[in-house]
Amino acid sequence: MELYINRIAHYLPERTLHNSYFKDINGLDDEWIYSRTGIRTRSVADSGENTNTMAIKAVDLAVKTLPYPIEEVDLIITATYSPYDTVATPSHMVQRRYHIENAQCLTVSAACSSFINAMEIAQGYFAMGKATKALVIGSENNSLYANETDPQSGHLWGDGAVALFVSPHDYSGLDARIVDIHTRGLGHIGKAAEGVYLRPRHGGIAMPDGRDVFVNACHYMVEALEHVTRKYGKTVRDLDWVSPHQANQRIIKTISRQTDIPEDRFLMNIEHRGNTGNPSCAISLSENMDKVKPGDLVGLAVFGGGYSCGAMLLQF
Repeated sequence: MELYINRIAHYLPERTLHNSYFKDINGLDDEWIYSRTGIRTRSVADSGENTNTMAIKAVDLAVKTLPYPIEEVDLIITATYSPYDTVATPSHMVQRRYHIENAQCLTVSAACSSFINAMEIAQGYFAMGKATKALVIGSENNSLYANETDPQSGHLWGDGAVALFVSPHDYSGLDARIVDIHTRGLGHIGKAAEGVYLRPRHGGIAMPDGRDVFVNACHYMVEALEHVTRKYGKTVRDLDWVSPHQANQRIIKTISRQTDIPEDRFLMNIEHRGNTGNPSCAISLSENMDKVKPGDLVGLAVFGGGYSCGAMLLQF
């Protein structure tokens, strides 16, 4: 069954924090942070915002031009590792907001790989004949769990959400076709249990071994892209655009060198958004849709703490 992305939209909080904010908090100045991460500012949820509200706002933006009634959606999947509520999840709150009576609702978590995992799960529901129209959401409120005083990772995190409507129909004649999705758990490699973690009652988000995360992210994001392009009879160099997880600009630069894909073919927003977690690869695509032309081949690649990786190949 062929699947298409009928609409995509993202929401980013209006509040932003410049690197200078951290000077008095963790001792790191603007140039030090930028040279090591590529981040200048990050989008941060305001006091009245959370994972649920940002998910709803992303859906509100996407539904404005949706070519079918949102009530026809029968599957809602949210990806998040930074929940506001682990019971009343974003999926349930979107269902409630739009009174989508017949939707199955679930939330998945695989760290920063979660969004690609959610897309693959949706693909499985379609394959089983248990979905006809799906809404896949990625939403993270990293700042809720971040320890800003931590000089290792307190300055990395941004917040935001993305929403994609998926169906077997190309409504516009230009909807992106989902060619392939690949995910892989990597809990057996490196320092997966300690490289990066989120323990709400024990310090929140931490990245004690950024080097291990860096090395494995560079390797396995490329491997995931190679997997989805090879199955399509292509190579990573055939990609017109790559929209990677926005964790660190140095990771993206390294992947560029490893693959011989020029940096200007990577869709990036990390300088102004920070690391927005699992939706970052799709937010960067949504923000840069004006660059993507009909016929373009686009690869999304992710790596998550824990560890895990994934990729999605789109044909526009």
